[in-house]
Amino acid sequence: MGGIVGRLFREFAVTLSTAIVVSMVVSLTTTPMMCAYLLRNTHAQSHGRLYMASEKLFDAVLALYRRSLHWALEKPTLILLALAVTIALNVVLILKIPKGFFPPEDTGALAGALQGSQDSSFQAMDEAIRQVGEVIKKDPAVANVIGFTGTNGATNTGSLFVALEPLDKRKVSAAEIINRLRPQLNRLPVASAFLQAVQDIRIGGRASNAMYQYTIQSDSVEDLSKWGPILLREIKRIPGMQDVSADQQNGGLDELVSYDRLSAAKLGLTAQALDSELYDAFGQAEVSIIYTQVNQYYVVLEVAPQYWQNPEGLKYIYLRTAGSGNVPLRAVATNRANTTPLALNHTSLFPSVTVSFNLASNVSLSDATQRIDQVQNQLGAPSTLRGFFAGTLLAYQQSLGTEPVLILTALLAVYIVLGILYESLVHPLTIISTLPSASVGAMLALMLFREDLNIVSIIGIVLLIGIVKKNAIMMIDFALQAQRQEGKSPADAIFEACMLRFRPILMTTMAAILGALPLALGTGMGHELRRPLGIAIVGGLILSQLLTLYTTPVVYLTFDRLRLRIQRRQRLAPAPSVEPAHGAGT
Repeated sequence: MGGIVGRLFREFAVTLSTAIVVSMVVSLTTTPMMCAYLLRNTHAQSHGRLYMASEKLFDAVLALYRRSLHWALEKPTLILLALAVTIALNVVLILKIPKGFFPPEDTGALAGALQGSQDSSFQAMDEAIRQVGEVIKKDPAVANVIGFTGTNGATNTGSLFVALEPLDKRKVSAAEIINRLRPQLNRLPVASAFLQAVQDIRIGGRASNAMYQYTIQSDSVEDLSKWGPILLREIKRIPGMQDVSADQQNGGLDELVSYDRLSAAKLGLTAQALDSELYDAFGQAEVSIIYTQVNQYYVVLEVAPQYWQNPEGLKYIYLRTAGSGNVPLRAVATNRANTTPLALNHTSLFPSVTVSFNLASNVSLSDATQRIDQVQNQLGAPSTLRGFFAGTLLAYQQSLGTEPVLILTALLAVYIVLGILYESLVHPLTIISTLPSASVGAMLALMLFREDLNIVSIIGIVLLIGIVKKNAIMMIDFALQAQRQEGKSPADAIFEACMLRFRPILMTTMAAILGALPLALGTGMGHELRRPLGIAIVGGLILSQLLTLYTTPVVYLTFDRLRLRIQRRQRLAPAPSVEPAHGAGT
């Protein structure tokens, strides 16, 4: 897998592999030595009430498992049907479960963007920043607010950085604070404000007013001018879309001044002189420096502010001529109002318009992408207009294409290694048959707790591939030894394996579940990123533990009967007749 997602999985794989190698070395060296010194015969020792109560509970569970296993082995068709339903349920859940990229975090900070009307001046945006900052600062969960104007290359934009109080003090999440501030900010007439929680992992690197982006691109700026507002309007209508805005800035005010060169020449004025007069009035010209003993001061020439706030100030501009005194600018020039783009954005060298948006808490990323695709198909835009997801959404789509390959590759690697170790093509399939129940349990748990199937939960499912199959490995390994060394029948061998391996299977599963519970139940800063991992592991382990205790012995016996049937057919098949070859002289 490429990109930052690939690097995440690579770090996970390296860490997990290294831990397993170290654990193997310790198990083969240190553990036997510790057993030789620490293990004692405890049968003759008296135990406390807690120990005796736990043993009685375990014996009751084992007796229940023994009776239910007898019933399951007598009805293999029903158990195999349950396994088939589990496999089919995997496909259904993969299609139905909401899918995301990375779970949104609460890092204790908010990033904000301001977008005013396209004729806003610096002074207007400065006042807008102050008003928006005052509204945000009044929220009890906010500690500090910092604002800037003139971001993204346009004077009608601004940015905010909001530091929140510690989580134990404010008691509400960043998303709840944004939802609380959104209606207050929308009532302000000065500018549109957009807030989003700062994320530890931000993929895409595209600056925008919201977390997710959709871009349309064309060779023609005219097409973008027409279809950009249409796309923005249609995306705003999609349920669950919040903070929808576009970076299209083509409505700025422009004042075009045309010189009458013939009239200006009669007065001795050149085009260069007219440009200089206009720049001295509406620009800032450094005309002198005042030096003092400790500092120096620049003298900047400009007209009074009330004359350059709007184009009406052109009426008061007078030009100095050689013989005619001061002549008004209107005598040698005319002006007319027009519109001009404040910024023309490009993507891959082509003009583009990017629509950015956030999602409501009940809308998944997969649902949003599907709805936007439907809107794009229904617009009827010309073929010269190309639409695609950008930033985080683009990385999300790219990861969707590689995740199934990742899972299949892991399963293939497990099958090959187990096939080599058992010298069989059948027994690895019995072990892999335990995995569908784990993925079903993980996805059901995610849906129960309203979590998306995202990158973090997929890491948990990959981890389940290694954890869950150990149940079947312990059963099948013991059963094979009982068959080969003690001459037991497959049914007796697998039943004894289930009984004797029930305790270690229960111990390892409970240890893994209890180890993952802090991830699933933890709170504090950044717990949203760890929570799907714990939920996936706990849900997958619980369901797989319940199902594989019955499906594994049934599948083992089914494959063994299939193997014997194939061998019987091979023995009963007639040997091919070989006719003697006839030589040339016979």
